[in-house]
Amino acid sequence: MAFAIIKTGGRQHRVAEGDIIDVDLLDLETGKEAVFGEVIMHADGDKLTHGSPISGATVKGKVIEQRKDKKVIAFKYRRRKGYHRTVGHRRKLTRVKITSISLDGEKKPAKARKTDKAAE
Repeated sequence: MAFAIIKTGGRQHRVAEGDIIDVDLLDLETGKEAVFGEVIMHADGDKLTHGSPISGATVKGKVIEQRKDKKVIAFKYRRRKGYHRTVGHRRKLTRVKITSISLDGEKKPAKARKTDKAAE
């Protein structure tokens, strides 16, 4: 089964066709197509392609909904000082269903390693 690792919103996600993932808020309406162009790795059986990012590779998905994550509460407290403060926030997320993974571009050639002549 083929899968890819994409980077979006400062995070990396492992996705396969049919997966439903939550990513940071995308400026897209429900039902629209989301295209992720920053594919870091693609694996299909024994074939492995990686790069930073892979040129020409894309992952497409359909926006299911815009939603909010669970509330995260930060409680600040100083003992014996009469100080306490509660702060909370909810991340805004976009739920995406992955529809296709494509490798249209060519693989980047691997960089040749420099060998140390003294080690030989």
